[in-house]
Amino acid sequence: MFLDFHKYQGTGNDFVMIDDREERFDIKAIDLVQKLCDRKFGVGADGLILIRNHADYDFEMIYYNADGSQSMCGNGARCAVSFAKQLQIIQEKTHFLAIDGPHTASIDADGWVSLKMGDVSQVSKTDEDYFVNTGSPHHIRLVNDITHYPVYESGKVVRYSDAYKPHGTNVNFIEKINPQEIFVRTYERGVENETLSCGTGVTACALVMGVLGSPSPVKIKTLGGSLQVKFTKKVDGSYHDIYLEGPAQLVFEGGVDTSKILLPKVP
Repeated sequence: MFLDFHKYQGTGNDFVMIDDREERFDIKAIDLVQKLCDRKFGVGADGLILIRNHADYDFEMIYYNADGSQSMCGNGARCAVSFAKQLQIIQEKTHFLAIDGPHTASIDADGWVSLKMGDVSQVSKTDEDYFVNTGSPHHIRLVNDITHYPVYESGKVVRYSDAYKPHGTNVNFIEKINPQEIFVRTYERGVENETLSCGTGVTACALVMGVLGSPSPVKIKTLGGSLQVKFTKKVDGSYHDIYLEGPAQLVFEGGVDTSKILLPKVP
C-alpha cells in the first residue's frame, strides 16, 4: 500500500500524520505503526495519527504511540488540529473526538494551538511524588539541576515499577524556575525513552504546580520549546477549563510504500 503522509512536530514531539478519511489504514495494523515510526528503518516519529471523519464531530483523531499502543496525546492533538486546518476540515475552531473523549481547540494564523483538555478530579501524592491522569497517566517528581538529571534511567525505573503494573506510566521531572514557570523533562511510556516534549505530561506538571500554589497560567520550558497551561482550580482540589497551548508545525510531506519497510528481526 502506498501512503501519503505529513510530518508534524509540537515542541519537538513529532508525529506521522495520515489523512485517513477514506479509511484505508487498518487500525489493527500495529506492526505497520511500529514500522512507520521507526527512526532507522521507517519515517521516524514519537507517534502516528490518523484523521478520520465522524458524524458528530469535525473529525476523529486516532493516536498510536511508536510501539503501537494507544493513549491520549496532547501535543499530538495540537498537531492534529493544525493538520485538520491544512486539510480544510476546520478553520479557526474545532470540536473533535480523541480516545479520552471530546475536545475543543482553536488555532491562530501563526499556528499557535489552544487545546482544551479533560477535567482532572484530583492530584494524588505519594511520599514526595505526585500522580495525575490527564488522559494519560503521569508520575511527577520535583528535582534540582534538571539539566543533568538522569531522566532515562530514573524514568525507566518508575515506569516499570510494581506500583504501575501492568500498563506502566509516563514519568515527568520538574525543576521550578519561578512561581509561574517550570522546566519539564519526560520519559514517555510507549516511546520508552525521553522525548523532547509531552503535552499531557506538561499539563499534569502544571496542575501539580497549582497544588503547590502557582497561579494560572503556568509557563513550561521543555527540551523542544515552550508551552503554557491555563486552568481553573476548584475548592475541592479538582481542575477545570484546562488549556494546553503552544505551536504545532508542518515539517515535511512525503509518500511511502509500506510493503518496502522491513524492520530487522531480533535474534
